[in-house]
Amino acid sequence: MNATHEVFNQVEPLVDVNLFAANRAMQDALRFNAPALDTAPLQALGAQVGSAEMQTHARLANVFTPQLKSHDRFGHRIDQVEFHPSYHALMTAATAAGLHGTPWGTASRRDAGPPQGATAPLGGSEPHGVGSVGAHIHRAAGFMLFTELEPSTLCPISMSYAVTPALRDNPAIYADWAPQLTSRGYDPALKLWKDKAGVTMGMGMTEKQGGSDVRANTTQAVPAGSDHWGQRFSVTGHKWFFSAPMCDAFLILAQTPSGLSCLFLPRVLPDGTLNQLFIQRLKDKLGNKANASSEVEFAGATAWLVGEEGRGVPQILAMGTMTRLDCALGTSGLMRQALSIALNHTGQRMAFGKKLIHQPLMKNVLADLALESEASTALALRLARSFDLPEDEHERAMQRLLTPVAKFWICKRGSHFAEEAMECLGGNGYVEEGGEGIMARIYREMPVNSIWEGAGNIMALDLLRALRKADAAAALAHELAPARGMHTALDHLAESLPIRVEQMATEMEARRLAQDVALAVQAALLAQTAPAAVFGAFCDSRIAGHWGHSFGSLGTGTDFDAIITRAQPR
Repeated sequence: MNATHEVFNQVEPLVDVNLFAANRAMQDALRFNAPALDTAPLQALGAQVGSAEMQTHARLANVFTPQLKSHDRFGHRIDQVEFHPSYHALMTAATAAGLHGTPWGTASRRDAGPPQGATAPLGGSEPHGVGSVGAHIHRAAGFMLFTELEPSTLCPISMSYAVTPALRDNPAIYADWAPQLTSRGYDPALKLWKDKAGVTMGMGMTEKQGGSDVRANTTQAVPAGSDHWGQRFSVTGHKWFFSAPMCDAFLILAQTPSGLSCLFLPRVLPDGTLNQLFIQRLKDKLGNKANASSEVEFAGATAWLVGEEGRGVPQILAMGTMTRLDCALGTSGLMRQALSIALNHTGQRMAFGKKLIHQPLMKNVLADLALESEASTALALRLARSFDLPEDEHERAMQRLLTPVAKFWICKRGSHFAEEAMECLGGNGYVEEGGEGIMARIYREMPVNSIWEGAGNIMALDLLRALRKADAAAALAHELAPARGMHTALDHLAESLPIRVEQMATEMEARRLAQDVALAVQAALLAQTAPAAVFGAFCDSRIAGHWGHSFGSLGTGTDFDAIITRAQPR
């Protein structure tokens, strides 16, 4: 067949790039929060997750989705989930990078004062509480980088990271399982935990009738004696949303004689037999396709008490706090990936006589997206810092405040961000194939971090609970102090927030308060980590109100070129 046309003006995909080396926002946030952090492992991870080989694994894991194998060929129940080999390649890479339980098995804090000769952050003060840093903020940066490659495989990784604070309240179980939970090995086989190089853990909280109202749970746990792992129960009931059913064990909520309790439920019992956990079906989800989510039933399953009987909700929320951090980190990583793809496309694609990136309106959109991405990165990594400093009073207060705030605001912005970034590619961003087809996957993925582990209203209510702590207003004022006098609109907002915090806003106002706290903290962080062009444009648009109701409405005084150049992915 004769050629009908010449193919030209096509965009080379963003592959074989180091995702860490080009991420100036992340690098500056890390220098601020952890001045002496060794970033060499992040450089190596950035090259790995930016490679064409790993991007192929990400695509295949999403095209060939998990399949439930409830029975073997003889008719025996096996309740296993079958994955494409690329899924296992991604899981192997994530665990090797230490993105799951590894931080709990390393020295979590070490001296990390600023290097000799280092200059103070912009604003003339050191970041509050900095002076030690450890594995958690390093892991947070790695989690964000891996999210740019493939986010849905990080669901079991995140839960395996988050389980330790809750699981430690059963010392016997934790002693047995900790070596495998914190190892860098990955073993997908369904077998006894002690025979594996590494294990993963999931969770099961919600039921059909209650959803987020877990106190409406009806699953019953009847005492069944005790053993080396403590008080044992026989569990009968169901979970409507059971995350990552192929994990080796789970923390679940069930009604015991003393009330709703947290229980440890393994897939394989200590005697080597399968537990009575039956996978009914896998969820057909909008996104998060490479990860299996399920509905399950327990028919006399064996589980062990973790923590105090009747105190299951606060017990399992120790795990929820960590996964909420990961929701903020994950959405920030997806924002960065969407921005990078948009910049890559517009920097190559010609339209109306010049590259898209040189069109004034496109410049406005890209700069606006870059501001949002950098502010989200700054807030998410600031929250991660608090997990490395548990003995610092200010850090504990900020962790209580910023966990619901960051989870609420960053995740709320995600879907809108992804839609605008997709529009930068036009129809090429809407299709599923090719390098730019990743944008459709990002868009589908965005809502899960906003919904999972507490949707917007739950986070706003959690903020109100955090405000009941006596030190909340003072901690927030202390956090905002380094940016005082640097922007009039930020000063006005910073002056009003402690008063609003002390007055403890009503439920009707909780979302607005969460938004305003997020914007103020983001601005204060950018004042100390970002160039003046970024800080000024962020405050002018998000706080002073010189901004419309969509991305791409920054004022004409914005230094668009400086902001876009800083955000470039190459």
